[in-house]
Amino acid sequence: MMAALSAGALFPKSRSFAPAGLRMEQAPDRTAAFRAQIGAVPIQAQRLGENLTLLSGPGGNVVVLHGSDGLIVVDTFAAPAWPKVQESLKALGAPVKFVINTHWHFDHTDNNAPLRAAGATVVAHENTRRRMTQPHHLAVLELDFPPSPAGALPQRVFKDAYTLEANGERLAVSHVRPAHTDTDVIVRFEQANVLHAGDVFFNGRYPYIDGNTGGRVDGMIEGSDRLLRLADADTKIVPGHGALATRADLVRYRDMLATAADRVRKLKASGKSLEESIAAKPFTDLDGDWGTGRFKGDDFVKIVYLTL
Repeated sequence: MMAALSAGALFPKSRSFAPAGLRMEQAPDRTAAFRAQIGAVPIQAQRLGENLTLLSGPGGNVVVLHGSDGLIVVDTFAAPAWPKVQESLKALGAPVKFVINTHWHFDHTDNNAPLRAAGATVVAHENTRRRMTQPHHLAVLELDFPPSPAGALPQRVFKDAYTLEANGERLAVSHVRPAHTDTDVIVRFEQANVLHAGDVFFNGRYPYIDGNTGGRVDGMIEGSDRLLRLADADTKIVPGHGALATRADLVRYRDMLATAADRVRKLKASGKSLEESIAAKPFTDLDGDWGTGRFKGDDFVKIVYLTL
């Protein structure tokens, strides 16, 4: 979850220490502002293959398989972007037959409800449906979300894997162990040689890892390794956030994660507190390449420390 520009201009990185009653009152406004900023980003279309299109913008990356069997859409953007989503899908030959959620976060599931209402079947991991029925507080980002409405919940869930065939393509959807969350799946378009990595992969930036719903940095590394086993030099890899990537881009990202986890693990094992670990500045040499998004080095030390 979380686009590069999602929150930097709106929200301070330090937590507000308002009284508990005020915090509950203020949280919806903060979350609504976050949604609105993401939703304002324009949608850009990029062709990935003869009948496969990447839509990028208001909540990461959406992939659409189109053809005479109808549309299959992977992820759905943030709610305020719905009019733009409708327009983009209409241009690709709606109606939408299936929606696949790569995980539970709002910027990937927000438009489930209108797509369901229009006749689409939403498919996701069983943990995605469970997480969507619960309220959540997202640490580091300091955002609170109520349960999703019943009309937004996936109708079909699975535990390990799910397969769809349409428009001459076979989609292999598979769960990965807790990584960005405990709800993550990756989607392989076998004929087109395209992988949608969901938020297991943030291209060119430090990722968000949601420890509150099972996310673990070691799971991110394992998930990256799994993606690498599925990819060759010609595979087009769609990250949850960031530009379309190659296998070489994913290798660099995986190596960064391994380096970051190793450094923070050593600090934590030596007895250093979170604050002391941040003060040690373990990512100074990584920040130039990876600190260009929402999260800077100090932020990512906290994310890694809390998800080891």
